[in-house]
Amino acid sequence: MKKIWTSLIAVLLILVLAACGSSSEDENTSGSEGEEGGTKEIKVGATSVPHAEVLEEAKPMLEEEGITLTIEEYQDYILPNQDLDEGRIDANYFQTIPYMEIQEEEKGYDFANLGGIHIEPIGVYSQKYESLEDVEEGTTLVMSRSVSTHGRILSLLEKEGLIKLDESVEKVDATVQDVVENPKNIEFDTGVDAANLPQVYQREEDVLVAINTNYAIEAGLSPSEDSIILEESDSPYVNVVAANSDDKDNEALNKLVEVLRSEEIVNFIKEEYDGAVVPVSSDAE
Repeated sequence: MKKIWTSLIAVLLILVLAACGSSSEDENTSGSEGEEGGTKEIKVGATSVPHAEVLEEAKPMLEEEGITLTIEEYQDYILPNQDLDEGRIDANYFQTIPYMEIQEEEKGYDFANLGGIHIEPIGVYSQKYESLEDVEEGTTLVMSRSVSTHGRILSLLEKEGLIKLDESVEKVDATVQDVVENPKNIEFDTGVDAANLPQVYQREEDVLVAINTNYAIEAGLSPSEDSIILEESDSPYVNVVAANSDDKDNEALNKLVEVLRSEEIVNFIKEEYDGAVVPVSSDAE
């Protein structure tokens, strides 16, 4: 009996020691990813054009820095922030600062702007009209349901003399309710998802459609040639890389921003998009 107990105790000790060793190995394995000297992996969410294309161009440059980039593509503006907040991706690259701030306020997100990369001048398109002078009274202007773009589009219309906004309202915050002069009685339709604006343009001949550049390019439109008015390249609506605030000092994510601002990527953006996407200087935050 004594020998049996001795054998059982020995087996139990072996099992305990094996379990401890396995646990130690697991801890070491889970901690190795992203540590100094190891390969760092980051997953970044982006809309397909141009953001995912720019990230693809940056991939080999990041590999040289020991960073493996996985790109998660999106076709809308809602899920990239939701997935970032829930930790499914490490960062996203698709949105402007005003949009990010509105999302933070509405959804309670806590994001950090890691840096501005480019501007996508927004344009107004029409199958019927070749210039604003041709626009008939009562014409409908269709724009995204996203309030963050309304001030941007209305400011563009005001600059072109089509409407006048209430001077007491900040341009970036302007809505259709802030239009105080509208000589052509333009009607405003703000009920369309941004991704569906190109379809509205193709389907409706008698309307004006304000289309985000990424969706315009994706639909085969040339902002510089097909729009009847186009935002200037000095627009304050910079597209940024965003991360959760806890990751604002993340080495790999900040290296991503550095690469996206490099001369190689700047030249790629200029050559690939011919003015439809404009790289910004490193001080554009």
